[in-house]
Amino acid sequence: MSGINEFIDNEVKSSDVVLFMKGTPGFPQCGFSGQVVQILDYLDVEYKGVNVLTSDDLRQGIKDYSNWPTIPQLYVKGEFVGGCDIIREMFQAGELQAFLNEKGVAAKGAA
Repeated sequence: MSGINEFIDNEVKSSDVVLFMKGTPGFPQCGFSGQVVQILDYLDVEYKGVNVLTSDDLRQGIKDYSNWPTIPQLYVKGEFVGGCDIIREMFQAGELQAFLNEKGVAAKGAA
């Protein structure tokens, strides 16, 4: 199991914004993953999508890694932010944009 933890740790730390999701950003395989993709796309943030459906070890491993029971899971600069409900609430309140700015993650068009 340590191999999957190393993989997850590397993914989380190698990109500024990482979304562990069911499916891919271009083809989400569940509504919750799709909602987070829509929010990130709307904010024009560059992110890496990691499809947890490719491996049972990965799907369980990410839940263990974050101690969070559901997928999708969003990480920014190595920090676990939350799942779909938290991301949606933060976005609607304007907090997600502020959080990303605070972490130094700019919209792709703003660079």
